[in-house]
Amino acid sequence: MHVSYSRKFLRNVSRLPKKLIALAEEKEALFRTDPYHPSLRTHQLHGKERGNLAFWINYHYRIKFIFLSDSRVLFLDIGLHDFYE
Repeated sequence: MHVSYSRKFLRNVSRLPKKLIALAEEKEALFRTDPYHPSLRTHQLHGKERGNLAFWINYHYRIKFIFLSDSRVLFLDIGLHDFYE
């Protein structure tokens, strides 16, 4: 799985604590092998975010993304659960 990063994602990830960045990197590695692994809790978003998906980093933080193709993904944003509500 090839992952690209939006400017917004890169800006917001740079503001996170180092421990959270390390956890996000672990989750990304898992995502690359299985985007629907149960521990990621990958899910479709609704409302104004319809068409986007997200997966869990931990209980509070998520990564929002879209599939560009079967093997390409764009990470749109990273942040607290309420960043897409």
